[in-house]
Amino acid sequence: QVQLVESGGGLVQAGGSLRLSCAASGRTFSMYVMAWFRQAPGKEREFVAAVSWSGGRTVYADSVKGRFTISRDNAENTVYLQMNSLKPEDTAVYYCAADRSRWPPSPLISEYDYWGQGTQVTVSS
Repeated sequence: QVQLVESGGGLVQAGGSLRLSCAASGRTFSMYVMAWFRQAPGKEREFVAAVSWSGGRTVYADSVKGRFTISRDNAENTVYLQMNSLKPEDTAVYYCAADRSRWPPSPLISEYDYWGQGTQVTVSS
C-alpha cells in the first residue's frame, strides 16, 4: 500500500513558476513509476509527465514539454513537478499517481495503482 500526498499548489500569475511535491509513504517508493496528471474544470483527467523508477527517464505531454520538469528523490520518497512559464490553461487540480510495472508510462488513469488527493493550481492572466 502506498499513500500519496501532494503539496505546493497555489495561485500564480501567467509566466510564473510553481513546484509541486508528492510525498509517498512506505518503503517501496523506488519500485513505482511516478506520474503527474491534471484535471481542469469540466474536462477529463489528463497525463502530464512521468519519471522512471530510478529517475533516469522522463516523459512529458506535448502541452508541457519544455516548461515542466518531473524529478524524484527516492531517499526522500518524493516526486516533484517544477512548472515554469505557466499559462492560464495550466489551471487544474494536479494529482500524482504511482504505477508499479509499466514503462513507457501509460497515459490512462486506469493503469495507475495509487493516487493522491490533488492540489489546486490556478494561473491568472
